[in-house]
Amino acid sequence: MKPERPRVRVLLIAPSLEIVGGQAVQAARLLPALGGVPGLAVEFLALNPRLRGPLGWIRRVKYLRTAVSRALYGAQLVWRVPRCDLLHVFSAGKTSYTLNTLPALAASKLYGKKVIINYRDGRAEEHLAGWRSARPTLRMAAAVVTPSEYLVEVFARHGVSARCIPNIIDTGAFPYRRRRPLRPMFLTNRSLEPLYNVGCVLRAFALVQQRYPEASLTVAHDGVCRGALEQLARELGLRHTRFIGCVPPAQAAQLYDAADIYLMSPTVDCMPGSLLECFACGLPAISTAVGGVPFLMTHERTGLLVPSGDHTAMAACALRLLEDADLAERLTENARREVERYSAGRIREAWAALYKELAPRG
Repeated sequence: MKPERPRVRVLLIAPSLEIVGGQAVQAARLLPALGGVPGLAVEFLALNPRLRGPLGWIRRVKYLRTAVSRALYGAQLVWRVPRCDLLHVFSAGKTSYTLNTLPALAASKLYGKKVIINYRDGRAEEHLAGWRSARPTLRMAAAVVTPSEYLVEVFARHGVSARCIPNIIDTGAFPYRRRRPLRPMFLTNRSLEPLYNVGCVLRAFALVQQRYPEASLTVAHDGVCRGALEQLARELGLRHTRFIGCVPPAQAAQLYDAADIYLMSPTVDCMPGSLLECFACGLPAISTAVGGVPFLMTHERTGLLVPSGDHTAMAACALRLLEDADLAERLTENARREVERYSAGRIREAWAALYKELAPRG
């Protein structure tokens, strides 16, 4: 007997892991999780096509690289969209929305396919308020899905209906480690871009190091601010501070395991996957209370929150953790229980239900 043909064919469009970032990691986790769902066939289309072989040299030419990669992306949409039932498009805002999401939306309309815009950018308020194309094109989607209730509220204020399906984490990939007592070994793992304000972390660490001269800080990831941040570290006289660049997802668990306190200080955010990774592995976290962060981490229950840009408050929280082992342990135990809400099974079922809801009948 021939196997039953899948009833719903989904084309998942997202960055590949060649772009080290939250969207790529989430797509890489979601794709295998959906693989075993009966009646569902999910294929992947990278919105950042690789330029290989004779085209490899184009990667070194900034604007030409963008033009050629967008042309290749468009050609793949024309070829693959007719063969699917639904499009599931990972989306950021602003320029990325224009270059990546709008072509997919146009292809869906051209071929009469429904599209899910999976919006994953904490800057949604700026995008919706400042870009004329944002609201009318978002309303063209069959569904707008965000990983955070924070963005659901933002969209509602602008007349766009959205629903929440959270990020996914494989808790087995991040073994839990009990940290008692805490060592003054700090980690931050956000892109070195202006919106993540890593300078606030450096200033907070400088205050911690006045009390704990042996304290260390690992700054993972990369970005346009790296040079300025390294200069700031020198100006602050920081010791035992390493800028290690991007860490491949396969090595992330080792990175977290080597640290005892996690710091991050974004000025805007959506649903940072790094916090889920901290929850899973028992790494106590301190963050600024912006965007979707308070929807994910509860102050005094699963982590500690401070006002945006307040490095003094962040340092005070770090010292508090180092000097109160019971607090640190309570936070990490609560966080480990909380992270079960984001397990592969739960998130897989939520997406499968939405796909089947939107799939063409018959």
